[in-house]
Amino acid sequence: MNTMEHSGRRKFIGNSVLALGSIGLISAPAGCKPVSVTLENMFVHHVFFWLKEPGTKDVTDLFEKELHQLATIETIRYRHIGRPADTNRGVIDSSYTFSLLLLFDDKAGQDIYQEHPVHLEFIKRCSQLWEKVVVYDIG
Repeated sequence: MNTMEHSGRRKFIGNSVLALGSIGLISAPAGCKPVSVTLENMFVHHVFFWLKEPGTKDVTDLFEKELHQLATIETIRYRHIGRPADTNRGVIDSSYTFSLLLLFDDKAGQDIYQEHPVHLEFIKRCSQLWEKVVVYDIG
């Protein structure tokens, strides 16, 4: 590998680590000073799902697989699919089954996502699995 390729690869890896760390997907090892990256110009779409059968492994596995497929839409810049953390404080609502956090460059990217065939198909295939959905959009 030549010096130019090595430098480009290092820059890509460094930028990837910064981006993932900024949305909490990775964190700095103990003793390292964390780097702060702001995402203030991005459009945030955070969806919470309450499944009708949250204790049924086949249902939750299927739903999680569908969420990962949904997160392949090209206007999504960052994504996090998760379940409630094992935390217990009075201000925490951990009654939901899944959380889907999506970040877009702007509202236009999120608008494309809303009408995208993959998103519409997700709703068609999965809406019978949930009893409640709450969405927070932050621009």
